[in-house]
Amino acid sequence: MLIRIVRMTFKPEEVEPFLELFDQTKEKIRHFPGCKHLELMKDYNDPNIFVTYSYWESEEHLNQYRSSPLFGEVWQATKAKFADKPVAFSSKKIVKV
Repeated sequence: MLIRIVRMTFKPEEVEPFLELFDQTKEKIRHFPGCKHLELMKDYNDPNIFVTYSYWESEEHLNQYRSSPLFGEVWQATKAKFADKPVAFSSKKIVKV
C-alpha cells in the first residue's frame, strides 16, 4: 500500500473554486483503479492550505492515475490556483499504534 500526501497552498480567492473542483472530481478520483482511500484536509491555522491523503494499491496504480486524462484535467485546473509550490511525497505504513 502506498500513501500519497500532497500539501497545497492556494491563493485566497482560489480556495472556493478549488473546493468546488474537488467536490466535482472526488468520486472519480476515489474510484480510479487502485485508489483505496481519499481525504481532503485543511490546515488547522491557515485557511489557504489543504492536504490530500490517499491510499493506492501500488506505485504502479498511482502512476497510472498520474498518466490519466482525469489527472491531467484535475491537476491543470488545481495548479493554476496555487500561491506556492506544492509538496508531494509517497510513504508506506510501518507501525500503527
